[in-house]
Amino acid sequence: MTQPPTPGNNQGAGPVPSPAALAKRSPKPSGARTGAPESADAQQTTPSPVPSPVISCPAAVITPSDPAKFGRVAEDGTVYLTRGGIEREIGSWQAGTPEEGLAHYGQRFDDLATEVGLLEARLAAHPDDAQQICAKAKQLKDSLDSQAVIGDLDALETRLDAVISTADSAGERAKVIKAEKRAQAIARKEELAQEAEDLAENCTDWKKAGDRIREILDEWRTIRGIDRATDDALWKRYSRARDAFNRRRGSHFAELDRSRANARKAKEALVERAEELKDSTDWIDTARAFRDLMSEWKAAGRAPREVDDKLWAQFRAAQDHFFEARNAVNAERDREYEANAQAKDALIAEYSPLIDPDKGLGAAKSKLRELQDKWEEIGYVPRTQVREYENKIAELEKRVSDAEDARWRKSDPAAQAKVNQFQVKADELTKQAEAAEAKGASAQAAELRAQAQQWQEFADVAAKAVNG
Repeated sequence: MTQPPTPGNNQGAGPVPSPAALAKRSPKPSGARTGAPESADAQQTTPSPVPSPVISCPAAVITPSDPAKFGRVAEDGTVYLTRGGIEREIGSWQAGTPEEGLAHYGQRFDDLATEVGLLEARLAAHPDDAQQICAKAKQLKDSLDSQAVIGDLDALETRLDAVISTADSAGERAKVIKAEKRAQAIARKEELAQEAEDLAENCTDWKKAGDRIREILDEWRTIRGIDRATDDALWKRYSRARDAFNRRRGSHFAELDRSRANARKAKEALVERAEELKDSTDWIDTARAFRDLMSEWKAAGRAPREVDDKLWAQFRAAQDHFFEARNAVNAERDREYEANAQAKDALIAEYSPLIDPDKGLGAAKSKLRELQDKWEEIGYVPRTQVREYENKIAELEKRVSDAEDARWRKSDPAAQAKVNQFQVKADELTKQAEAAEAKGASAQAAELRAQAQQWQEFADVAAKAVNG
């Protein structure tokens, strides 16, 4: 007679926990029952009492079932499962008491239920794997009748049917979500590629733009879910933009290097010219030459910073050397010119009372000429007082010139004739006003007197101009 299957002969029972897991989850076998036959097969399939890790899944809470409601282990070790009111033999237990065997097969059911729970949790968390989950659920469902477990297989089958029925809709939702994420990823990479292209074409803030180009690349690498063809096309846009930016930046700095090299040569030449001029004593022309050199320096542009600073220090030292020497000479001259200023003050004090046109224009003019001759003989005054002393002698010169102008106006026949003409016109209008008033024409007389008054004012102004 064929021996019933032992716990090690699952007869297509599907996923079975490891011997270590079985030993941890079921009571430790106490050995074969007294008088029970112990075959070699039974000895080979006895679960090993080695601890194993506990399976933990937040989405699948493991609740131990009550196997006594769904099966039994007979005294002879035969294992029975009751399903749909029908009891059938599913295996043989020879490793311990019937209670231990029932617990063992109940644990195997719990392991199977845990696997179903994992499928449910996986479907909820990863709907994009719905096709694979559905196939696994169908495989488990088809194997239920051959599973060597004791438990509520009908409830387990119902759960598997629910997984299978919802897998299709979950897959569709996953496709929609995946498509939306793909569209968002494509849109974002298009934005990044466009930004890179704008930077490559327009930006001249090289450091800021270079940093942004690198930031775009860092973000680019985090974006997933785009098909290869689209992703490659977008990458080519970004890559071309980055290369174009690098070329523009490289060209800019190469041109800047050339410009700075040219500026360096020009400024080195300016320093040499400044060195040649610094000991000159031709103060006016050399000062003008240094101003021209400064204009050329500003137009030359910037050399490399350290070189530019060094050249500027040399140029400025030569310039300062010249102007300090000129200032020293001028200061010495100014000290000499102080005596000239004092001498001119003495002249002004001496000649100011003598130059009086009211006492005689000829004498005043003669004294002015004496003053001017002595003024020139004395020489320069300090530069800061030049305008002051020009104004002092100009005041006396104006005194004489004003007197000459007044005399000429008085002797000018044309000017005197104009005065007479205005006065004759004023007198004539006055007589006409008196005649009109005598005739009783008051309005006419008033108008004539107004005209006479206006002509009299003209005559007075002209006379004043003539007489001073």
